[in-house]
Amino acid sequence: MPLDQKTILSAVKEAKEKSEKRKFDQTVELVLNLREIDMKSPEAKIQEVVELPHTSPAKANKICVIAQGELAMKARKAEADRVIERAELESLAGKKKDLRKIASDYDFFIAEAPLMPTVGKVLGPVLGPRGKMPVAVLPQVDIVPLLAKHRKTIIVRMRSQPIILCRVGVESMKEEELVENIQAVLRVLEGKLKRGTKNIKNLYIKTAMGTPVKVKA
Repeated sequence: MPLDQKTILSAVKEAKEKSEKRKFDQTVELVLNLREIDMKSPEAKIQEVVELPHTSPAKANKICVIAQGELAMKARKAEADRVIERAELESLAGKKKDLRKIASDYDFFIAEAPLMPTVGKVLGPVLGPRGKMPVAVLPQVDIVPLLAKHRKTIIVRMRSQPIILCRVGVESMKEEELVENIQAVLRVLEGKLKRGTKNIKNLYIKTAMGTPVKVKA
C-alpha cells in the first residue's frame, strides 16, 4: 500500500469533492482494512497514541487536567478545558451520571501522579472502557507543551475486527495538511504491524457523512 504524498493527496481531493456540503465542518476519516492479522495475537491489540502534525483550532481535543496546587493553577492559566482538583475529584465518587458526562465531554485526561490512585478509583471505571485513562505527570511538569501536544493527538485502535477507523482532521484544513496527518498515522502503524504496510488490504479516505474513496495502489 503506497505511502507517497501524491497518491494520498489525490484520494483526499476526491473525498472532499464527493462530500456533500454541510452546515458544519465535517471530520475527515481514515479507514484501513487489514489482512493476515491473528485477532487472538498481541499484534491485534493495537492502541496507539499518534500526535498529528496539524489540527484545526476549532476542532482541537478537549483536555481535562486533574491536579492540585501549583499544577492546577498552571493548567488553568494554560487554558486547559477543565481542571479538577482533589476535593472535587473525591466528591465525584459514586456519581455515575456526572462521571459519564466527564468521560464523554473530554478527549484526553492528564493527571498529577500523586492523585492517580484516587483517579483510578473514581474515574477508572468510566475512563478505562473508553480507552481514556489519564496520562500521569509529575507535579513539576511544564503543562503548556503537554497541552499543545495532546490537542493534536488521536488514539488509533483496533477492536474486535481487523479494521481501523480514525479521524485525521476536518474538511476546512488544507489538503496537504490532511495528507501529512494520514502519513503520520500510517508510519506508526507500519511499525506496529508484523508485515508493515503489507498488512493493509485497503485504505479509504472519507468525510464523516461522505462516500469513502479508495487510495489506489
